[in-house]
Parts: sequence; C-alpha cells; structure tokens
Amino acid sequence: MRLTQLTTFSLLSAAIGLSLASTAQAARPEAPNLSNAELQQCLSTLKNSSQFRDVSDSTFERYRPSEPDPSVIQSLNYQPEFQKDVWDYLSALVDKERVEDGIRAKQQWASTLRQIESRYGVKAEHVLGVWGVESNFGQTLGKKPLFESLATLSCFDRRQSYFRGEYANALKIVQNGDINPSDMTGSWAGAFGQTQFMPGTFLDLAVDFDGDGRRDLVNSVPDALASTANFLSKRGYRTGEAWGYEVKLPSGYWAVSDRKDKKSMSHWRDQGLTLANGSPLPYDLSSAGLLLPAGKGGPAFLVGKNFDTFYSYNASENYALAIAHLSDLITKSDSSKTDFITAWPTDDPGISRQQARDIQQALLNAGYDIGGVDGIIGDNTRTAIQQYQTSRGIFPADGRAGQKFYGSIVGNSAPSSFQNSNQYGNQYGQPSNSQPLTPASGDRMGQLIKQQTTSPTSTYSPQSSAQPASVQPSRSSNQRYRRVIGADGVVNLVRVDEGS
Repeated sequence: MRLTQLTTFSLLSAAIGLSLASTAQAARPEAPNLSNAELQQCLSTLKNSSQFRDVSDSTFERYRPSEPDPSVIQSLNYQPEFQKDVWDYLSALVDKERVEDGIRAKQQWASTLRQIESRYGVKAEHVLGVWGVESNFGQTLGKKPLFESLATLSCFDRRQSYFRGEYANALKIVQNGDINPSDMTGSWAGAFGQTQFMPGTFLDLAVDFDGDGRRDLVNSVPDALASTANFLSKRGYRTGEAWGYEVKLPSGYWAVSDRKDKKSMSHWRDQGLTLANGSPLPYDLSSAGLLLPAGKGGPAFLVGKNFDTFYSYNASENYALAIAHLSDLITKSDSSKTDFITAWPTDDPGISRQQARDIQQALLNAGYDIGGVDGIIGDNTRTAIQQYQTSRGIFPADGRAGQKFYGSIVGNSAPSSFQNSNQYGNQYGQPSNSQPLTPASGDRMGQLIKQQTTSPTSTYSPQSSAQPASVQPSRSSNQRYRRVIGADGVVNLVRVDEGS
C-alpha cells in the first residue's frame, strides 16, 4: 500500500508500474536544490499548526530532520514514459520464486493465519497475497527514513497538505510507542512495514495481534498480517467468496472491460461465459464485473467484491490481479505453472525475477555499469539494455527486458520458443545483423571471447582462481562462443558453432 486515499494514488503511478505501455524512456529529473533554512522555517510553523496539536514538542524536536531529502521530491515528480505491459507486471510479481516463498510462509504461519481468518473472516491466502506483493513476504521493507521523507514532502513542491498529515501521523506512532524510531523507514512517500501501511492507515487500522501491547507492523508478522486482514474487512471483504475467476468468452462476444458494472453469475452464464477451462461458472459470487486487462485477445476475468478490496489497497487493477493470482497459486500449493490458462496477446512474454537477475549479470559481464544484481529492471538496467540493443542492431532499441532479449543475451537457458526471432538473431542467441559488442576493459570474460573469436592461436591462461577452468583451451578463428550464466552466477563459455 502506497497511499491509501484514492485521490493520492496518482502520485505513485510511476513507482507501482501500471499497465500503460510505451517504448520510450524519460530521463529521471535531477534532484532539486532545497534550502535547509526554508525547511527549518516550515517545520517551526508546522509545529504550532492544528495538524500537529497531538504531537508533543519533545517528540517533534527529537525527530526533527536536520536537513531536507531532495531525492523524495525527485521521486514525487518522476513520471517515467516507460511503463509495463500487464504481462511484464505480472511476470515480475507472480513468479515461481514468489509462489514458493508464499507456500513456505503459509506453512510457517499456519496457526496465526487460522486465527486471523477466524477473527476477520479474510481468507488466509488473500492475506498472504497482499504480503507477498507488498514486501515479498517481509524481505523488502524500504530504507528511506520516514521523518526526513515526510518532512521534506510537507514543505516542498505539491500535495503538502496531505503529507503534513502523514508526517504528524508518523510522529504520533513513535510517540505512542508502537514502532521503534529506528524502524521508521519505508518508501519515499511514507509507506512502511511488512504490508506497507501509510501512517494514517496505521493509526486507523493497525492491530496488536500478538498481544505484546504494541502494533508493530515492522517486526511482528502476526500484527502485520492481522492488520492487513482488518484493512480488507473494513473495505467490504465478503467472507467465503472468491475474488473472481479466469473465464472464457464465447466466440464473437462483444465485451468491454468494466469491473464496476457487476452482474449476477446467472447473467454471465446466459451470455455464454464459462470458466477458462470450459467448466460452467460457479454461483459462489453474489455479483461480478468483467475485467479484460489486455483486451479481448488476452485472459478474461469475472471479479467480485473481494477483488475490489484488493484494489482499494493500491488503486491499480494490475496490482489487484497480482494479489488475486498469487493467492490462488498459494492456495493450490503449486509453483510449477504461474501463467493463466489463456495466454497474453504477445509473442514476447515477461520474465521472472531470476531471469531478470540473469540479464543483469550478463550485462555486467559485458561491461555495462548497472549497479548491483537485484532482479529489478530499473532505469540503469533499461538504459544498458537499450545500449546493448543499439550495439547489436536490434530494433526497436526499447530497453525492454522480455523473453526475446533474455534469449539473446543469456543464450540457450531461455525458453526455446523465443530463440528464433529474426529481430534477435539465430537459435544460439547470436545477433545475425551486427558486429560483436566491444567489451569494456574490465570485462575479462568479454575480452576472452573477443580474443578467441578473432585469433586462431590465442590461448587463455587464467590469472585468477575464480575463472572457470573450462575456458582455458585454445580456440580456432572459425569457432564461436557465448556466455552462459549459471544459476549460481558462474560464467562459462559455450561453443555455438557446434551447438555444444
């Protein structure tokens, strides 16, 4: 959850990767120069305002930032043109890795989840779906100091009134003793904890489920999960109802995506809709609306009130679909297939986080400075992909990391059905319309490839024990090699002229 009030969700459309597609990339704005004197003057005014009347002077001064954080204003105004198609969005959020983590979390917290379901009436897997999408089951909580972020947002640029309220709420949380001050870190906009509550939502809906007298959504998994269930319950969650179903439209059916236009299940049956596998529609939804996230050519869904409660957590239909889909896969305890029954209308599907890490490692090995390998395709990685595409004559050079690019740069570890594209080269992932990329001086594996594909007698003698022994033999000039990045990150050369 980024910003819970619906009027403020537009502030974070860049951060949550909505469904609009574009092949362009916008330059990230420079961080502005912010006056510390202006910040301190603003804070002194806020201290005596009505919004902070319940914050003691000692609390306000104790956590008063010494300087502004320009990066949060930079984030506030960053609206990238490069936004994800729904299949890219879902493939990154609901992959084999996350499903398996969810299955383990379900087993680990089974007793707590049963108690939560009994008290709030929210299905355990639906709570787990939110937890997995929001913080990867507590593994990604955000590192921005909330007081600095919210103070800066309260005093500079737009939406100051909203952020001033959240700044006051954050101070109340530590004043009440619920969260340790050192744990008040999160997103640039102020969301924090294992299920990413804004401070105002915390004060309204967070609960102490473990009975220690504190509502600690950072360190207490029971508190975080119960608070999420309480949130969904308060937003109208219906106990015992499914969120919805993937469905199949009858041939030639005219349809428009409008999940808010809810009809009875009898209505949809009469229209000829079935479940995606062809089975009749069940009657366990009181009403449902039709959702077509990629148009009539892609997966179709009938979604009910519980889907709407997912949407209220973060106003994006793709976000709500990610929660719904992840919760279904955790319910089935099956991570073997994470796709929907109907394929997305694309010949270049999205990639998993492991595949994203493989791409990043391959870019690093090719000499591109993208920072670390984290499985998140951000600005630096997209820029490097775009440069790689340009250097290899791949058009369009759009910076997108899909299955085709994965097959191109990583090689035969990519799905075979995406390796034969004319755009990306032959079946070995080698571009057929460009010269090899000139490796950076520090790219030892790249230099090795260059040497052994241009010199008939060159021999490599490793200077480091970390270099794989398999690359030592000499190669003739008519032999071609490519990198293969193993799951453990080890780089090896593989002969492509023989397909070995």
